[in-house]
Amino acid sequence: MQTKTSHSLKPFISFTVFIALLVFTACKNEPKEEIVEQKVTAPVYGLIVDKAMVVSARAEASKIGKDILAKGGNAFDAMIATEMALAVAYPYAGNLGGGGFMVYRTQYGEIGSLDYREKAPIAAFKDMYLDEEGNVISALSKVGSLAVGVPGTIAGIFAVHEKMGSMPMEELLQPVIELAQKGYVVTQKQQGRFDAYAAVFDTVNGQKTLYSQGFKAGDTVKNIALAATLRAIQQNGRSEFYGGKTGIQLVDFLKKHDGIITIEDLEAYEAQWREPVVFDYKDLRIISMAPPSSGGVCLAQILKMIEPYDIKGYGHNSTKAIQVITEAERRAYADRSFYLGDPDFVKIPIDTLISEAYLNGRMDNFSFDLATKSSDLSHGEIPGYESSETTHYSIVDSFGNAIAVTTTLNGAFGSKLYSEELGFFLNNEMDDFSAKPGVPNMFGLLGAEANAVEPQKRMLSSMTPTLVEKDGEFWMSVGTPGGSTIITSVLQTILNVYEHEMTMQDAVNAPRFHHQWLPDMIMFEPNVFDSTVLENLKNFGYNVNQENSPVIGKVDGILVLPDGRLEGGADRRGDDTADGY
Repeated sequence: MQTKTSHSLKPFISFTVFIALLVFTACKNEPKEEIVEQKVTAPVYGLIVDKAMVVSARAEASKIGKDILAKGGNAFDAMIATEMALAVAYPYAGNLGGGGFMVYRTQYGEIGSLDYREKAPIAAFKDMYLDEEGNVISALSKVGSLAVGVPGTIAGIFAVHEKMGSMPMEELLQPVIELAQKGYVVTQKQQGRFDAYAAVFDTVNGQKTLYSQGFKAGDTVKNIALAATLRAIQQNGRSEFYGGKTGIQLVDFLKKHDGIITIEDLEAYEAQWREPVVFDYKDLRIISMAPPSSGGVCLAQILKMIEPYDIKGYGHNSTKAIQVITEAERRAYADRSFYLGDPDFVKIPIDTLISEAYLNGRMDNFSFDLATKSSDLSHGEIPGYESSETTHYSIVDSFGNAIAVTTTLNGAFGSKLYSEELGFFLNNEMDDFSAKPGVPNMFGLLGAEANAVEPQKRMLSSMTPTLVEKDGEFWMSVGTPGGSTIITSVLQTILNVYEHEMTMQDAVNAPRFHHQWLPDMIMFEPNVFDSTVLENLKNFGYNVNQENSPVIGKVDGILVLPDGRLEGGADRRGDDTADGY
């Protein structure tokens, strides 16, 4: 179902944080009168189908996943095909050279999650991104070979297939290989991304690559090298990538660019099945990703902190609602920075962090009369950078299995290193480690020792693939790209459907805002929030930024309607598409 074209959202490149001492009078703190609901509009529904659905960042990927479901495959079969189709048609974030997370709920109510996050190479060490004086050399963890973590995506799809798949891997990969051979059509938004990064591709790779050839909207891109790589994996299995010919080619390519990943790194990589973070919000049971993703813990913290407040009564995107949500976000992101990392390397007090006793205490110093300063919760005044180069897809099959998957290269096209021989980009996930405690990464997120670089360690993530149950039954699958804005975008989408009774499509389309502790500001999507609300927030001491705001998430979700049918919400901010039957 087509949705209305949205306002153009300016890409967020950088911003400067100003902290000023403000003296408030009772008069200034008195909020202006605001109209929470300015107009009543008819609800907008996304695609509605009877049995099964895939919602992803590209129509080609959604169709391939849907076709697998229509052949009798389950959600896990469709996951494999959709994941690989995104690697072909959405090289911005879809990948063979990255990693991700999957949360699942079977038709029998069994839940679980898969961590196929990238790992630091064996040769990695704590201070590898510092100069002789101990200062961070920022570019090293963002661009080029030293930014690359050991990829996990191929291990992920084979782990899913071994445990949950029902169709032969050969059959699942065949339509993806054909897509790479026959090509996909470039969209207008995709052209903009190619144009923006073409010169960078040439500089980093030292030559012209497939994606720096000046493709225009409407052109067809054929990736014959990627088709050959996928065919080799189709024929030889997981080992083809993790030590076989493809793995050797990958290591040789990285070595030529002074990389440190070896065959031993590839052979040592394993995806990990993990217990998801599970918690209640009112009568909802929410199942989300555990560390090394921070998504589930932070989502639980925020929802539990706001649960005692009348979010529905305050009204959607009203001053009070934004205050409560912002203050909860501020506190959750402060905790994220200090406690979270790879659970295989550090002990994380998850039960304490998401307990009601702890979280009620975290909100003790919140007041509707005055913004909490992030410097009062911790210290630091830093610049931030935000990007949205991740991708999410949701799948529900006709049997009742549901999955939420978020996968990434980290930055746009990852490290910008592109193997012409293999046909894919490599990630720059090493930037998600704390290069130095107290120094922000590309998302403006601080880290501590818990997320320091160590050999074979997984870096902390914000990815938040999430499933929601209502009254004991599956109700929603949701997730998004968006760097540090992932968690808050998933949060607001769930609240939009549950508290504000929106359709899935309206919930996905609704304007979003974001706060992440530091920098101490609320980022708003521009030109879509009530000016009175923004003025009220400023008067209460909140730093409001809508001039340099990024696209805050590109949410893809599936909702079970009261009659049992499925509604897909595909985000208007991208080329996202729902497909089903």
